[in-house]
Amino acid sequence: MNEFPIESVLPELKEALKTNACAVLIAQPGAGKTTQVPLALLHEPWLKGQKILMLEPRRLAARAAARYMASRQNEQVGQTIGYRMKNDTRVGAQTRIEVITEGVLTRMLQHDPALEGVGVVIFDEFHERSLHADVGLALCRQSQTLLREDLRIIIMSATLEAKPVAAMLDNAPIIQSEGRTYPIETYYHDRKIEGKLELAVVKSIQHALVQHEGSLLVFLPGAIEIHRVASSLLAHKESREVVIAPLYGNLSQEAQDRALAPCLPGHRKVVLATSIAETSLTVDGVTVVIDSGLMRVPRFSPRTGMTRLATVPVSQASADQRRGRAGRLGPGVCYRLWTEQEHRQLPPSGTPEILEAELAPLALELAAWGVPDPAALVWLDPPPAAAYGQARELLMQLGALHEGGSLTPHGRRLAELGLHPRLAHMVLQAVPLELGTMACELAVMLGERNFMRAAKDRDADLRSRIEMLWSAVKQEQVADIDIGLCRRISAEAKGLQQSLGIRTSGKERSDACGLLLAFAYPDRIAQRRSTGRFLLSNGRGAHLPELQILSNERYLVAVELDDYGVESRIYSAAPVKEDELLNAFFEQLVKEQEVTWNQETQSVKARERIRLGALTLKEAPLQETQPESLLQALITGIMTESLEILPWSRSARQLQQRVTFLHHFDGNWPDMSDCALLTRLEDWLGPHLYGMKSKSDIQRLKLNEILEEMLSWEQRRGIEEWAPTHIQVPSGSRIPVDYSALESPTLSVRLQEMFGLEDTPRIAKGRIPVTLHLLSPAQRPVQVTKDLASFWREAYFEVKKDLKGRYPKHYWPDDPMVAIPTNRAKPRT
Repeated sequence: MNEFPIESVLPELKEALKTNACAVLIAQPGAGKTTQVPLALLHEPWLKGQKILMLEPRRLAARAAARYMASRQNEQVGQTIGYRMKNDTRVGAQTRIEVITEGVLTRMLQHDPALEGVGVVIFDEFHERSLHADVGLALCRQSQTLLREDLRIIIMSATLEAKPVAAMLDNAPIIQSEGRTYPIETYYHDRKIEGKLELAVVKSIQHALVQHEGSLLVFLPGAIEIHRVASSLLAHKESREVVIAPLYGNLSQEAQDRALAPCLPGHRKVVLATSIAETSLTVDGVTVVIDSGLMRVPRFSPRTGMTRLATVPVSQASADQRRGRAGRLGPGVCYRLWTEQEHRQLPPSGTPEILEAELAPLALELAAWGVPDPAALVWLDPPPAAAYGQARELLMQLGALHEGGSLTPHGRRLAELGLHPRLAHMVLQAVPLELGTMACELAVMLGERNFMRAAKDRDADLRSRIEMLWSAVKQEQVADIDIGLCRRISAEAKGLQQSLGIRTSGKERSDACGLLLAFAYPDRIAQRRSTGRFLLSNGRGAHLPELQILSNERYLVAVELDDYGVESRIYSAAPVKEDELLNAFFEQLVKEQEVTWNQETQSVKARERIRLGALTLKEAPLQETQPESLLQALITGIMTESLEILPWSRSARQLQQRVTFLHHFDGNWPDMSDCALLTRLEDWLGPHLYGMKSKSDIQRLKLNEILEEMLSWEQRRGIEEWAPTHIQVPSGSRIPVDYSALESPTLSVRLQEMFGLEDTPRIAKGRIPVTLHLLSPAQRPVQVTKDLASFWREAYFEVKKDLKGRYPKHYWPDDPMVAIPTNRAKPRT
C-alpha cells in the first residue's frame, strides 16, 4: 500500500511530463503532493540534473516542506533540498530542490528570464491565487514560449477549477488524485453569532476541550483576534496540560515551529491560527478544528486609491480546506461558527488577489520585464484596467516610469530592491539626506501589521511608534509592545541597510519621519482644512477621528487610511513641514498664475500659487499680470454677473432693442440680443476693456457708442428710417417706440393725441405696423390695436362712453376723424 495517496498518480504525472511542457495536478488535502511530487521528479531524464523550483504561498509552509523532504533524504536542509525566501535562505551548491516563496521567483526571473539551470517550476496551492503566483505564472509562460521550450510548469492544487488553467497552458493534461482523510463530524451554529467573535470562539474552545480528545486548530481572521482569544484562555486556564500556541505569518520562526511541534506526552495544544494553516501544513495531534469563518484580505479601491484590510467570510473551498485539517491523522470534528444557511450563501471560491489588490508592484515588475502593457502576457484573470492605470500613475509620480510606460533608471533601481515601490523610493531618497537607517526601519515597520496595530491604540502619530521601536531595541520597557517583534523589525531593517550599503549616520530623528513618508506617499500628503480635517494631495478628503496632537498640524503624510465615505479616516500619519515639501518636491511643484473674477469684491484678482497635486502650498498677489489674462478674467466676470453689470443708459438699451428688432426682421442686421452679446462678448466689448480690473472701471464705458460700432456705416445712417426712436403723432408729440417686443414694437400714446389719424403708424420703411397702446387721460391702456381705422369705426364709440363718464372735463368728440388732436384735456380754441 502506498504511504501517500499521491503516489498512485505519480507515474501518470511523469508520463505526461515526458511529452508535455505543462501539467495540472489536482490532489485532495492529505494526498502528499507538496512533499512527494518534487522528490518523485528529481531523477527524471528530461530534468537533466537541473533544479526544481517549488513555489509556496507562505514562508511557514515553505520551510516545513523543505525540512520534511530533507528528512526523507536523511539530510539537513540546504543540501539536496533547500529553501529561499526574504531574509532567510538555506541552499547550497548541491541543492536540487528549492522551495521558494512567490516573490523570490519574480526576482529570479527578472535576473535571468530564461531560468538557466531550472528544469521545472511547480506552483503549489495555486488555488490561493496570490498576486505573486499569477505574475510568476505569466512570466514563466512567456519565458517558456520565447526562451525555454524545455522548461516544465506544473500547477498543483486541491480545490482549483482545473479546466481554465489547463486551457491557459495549451490544454495541458489534468491528473487527479484522491486524498487521504478520515471521517470528520461537522457541527454548525444554530443561530448567527451576535456580539464579539472572540467570545464565541473562546466558548467553543472550552466546550471542545471538554468533549473531545486531542489538540485543537482554531482559525481566526488575524493576529489581533488571536491575541485576544489567547489572553482570555490564559486568564481562565484550568489545566497546565493545555498549551496555547499562536500561529500567524509575522511570528518569529521559533514561535511558528513551537506551534507545529508535537506536544509533550500528556499535553494538548490549542493552535490559534490565521489562514496560514489552511493548506500545506499538518499540525501535529490536531483532531478538532474550530473555524470562525472569517479571513482578512487586502482590498484596493480604484475610486480612492486606498488599500485597506477587510475582514470577509471565507469561501466554501477555504472552509473545506480548514475542515480537512481535522481529518489528516485520524477521525476528527469541525465546529463551524456559522449556520448552515450562511454556509450555503458563501462564495464557492475566493477572489483572485489580482482583481482586488493594489497593482503598483505588478506594474513595476512588468515594466522591468519589458512589457508595460499586461495584454502582452497570458493571464487567468488580467489585471483590472482602472487599478492598473492608477498603479502606473503612482509609478510615474515616483519617477519610476516614463510617459510611455518604460522603466526609468530610477525605476530599475526600485525594481531591484524587492520592496514595495513606495518604500523602495523612500529608502533611495533618504540616502543622500543621511536618513537611510531610519528609512529602512520605517520600510520594515510599515510591513509589520501587528506592531502597527499595537501602537495604533495610542494615537495616529507614527513618530511615537518609531520612538517606541527604538526604546524597545534599547531594552527599555514599552507597555503593550512585543519586545521580540521590535528586535526582529530592527534586525530586518539592519539587513536591508547592509544590503544597500547604507552607513549608519546617527542623524536619524523622529521628526524626519514625515519627510521620509512623503517620499513613499506623495499622493497622501495632507493639508489641514480645519481641526482634524485635511485635503490629500490626490484630491480626496481625510480626517482624524478624534482630537489628538496631529489634529492641528498644517501638513501631514497619511499612511494608513480607509476608503469609506466622502472622507477617509486617518489611522496613522506623521507631520511634515512646508519648507521640507518645497525642497523635496521641487521638481513636482507646479507654479501657476491664477487671474480670476472675485464676485465678492466685483473685481479681478491676480494671484500666484505653488501647487503640489491638489494642495496649494503658497499663494501671493501677482504684481505683474499679462493684459490678456486680465481681459479674460474680466470677461468671465461679466459673463458670471450677466450684462446687467454694464452701464446701461436708456438710449443704449433702446439702441440694443432697435437693432435686435431689425435683426429679427432682417438677418443682415447684427444680433444684439442679451444671449448674442454674452456669447460674443470678447469681440464687441473686449477691445474696450483693456486696462480695466473692476466693476467701477466698467462703469466708465460709453455703451451706446460701443454698440453703434457694431453697425456698418450704412446701417448707422439708415437705422432711424428703419427703426425710429420716436414717432410724431397728430397732436405734435414725439412718442418713443418700445422695441422690447420683437414681433411688433409698441407705441403707448393717449387716445386724444391720435384724433384725425386714420391709419396705424408703421416702421421698417412702412412694412410693419406698430402695436398701439391707446391710453386714458390717466395713462392706462383702454385699447390695444394694430388697426387704428377699425378701432375708430367699431370700438371708439363704446370706449368714448366709458371715458366720458370717468373724465367728463376732457374732450370726447363724436367724430374722431375730424376732431382736433390734443395732448391737453381739451384742444385750444
